[in-house]
Amino acid sequence: MKKIEAIIKPFKIDDVREGLSAIGISGLTITEVKGFGRQKGHTELYRGAEYSVDFLPKTKLEVIVTDDLVERVVESIVENSKTGRIGDGKIFVYNVERAIRIRTGEESEDALS
Repeated sequence: MKKIEAIIKPFKIDDVREGLSAIGISGLTITEVKGFGRQKGHTELYRGAEYSVDFLPKTKLEVIVTDDLVERVVESIVENSKTGRIGDGKIFVYNVERAIRIRTGEESEDALS
C-alpha cells in the first residue's frame, strides 16, 4: 500500500476529485494548508498599503491506495491539477506499513475499500 500526498492549487480540487472518482478512488482526505516553494509569496495592495503574502493558500490531498493503483492515481492528479504555471504543486508517495479500519478491525487492503 502507498500513501499519495499532493499539494495543489485550491481551485483544482474538484477536477482532481472527479478524475480520481473516474478511476475508482472513493475515499480521500483534503486539508486546507498554506505554504510556498519557488513562488516565494507575493505582494498585494490593500487600501493603498503594500504588504507581503509569504504563505499562499494550497490544498493538501491524501489518499491510500494499493500498489497497483499508484501510477494511475499520480497520473490523474497531474492531469487534473496542472495549469502549466509556477505553483502547481508537488506529489509525494510514501510506503504504508499497516492500515486498520476502526469500526470493523479489518486490516491492510481490506481496510481501504
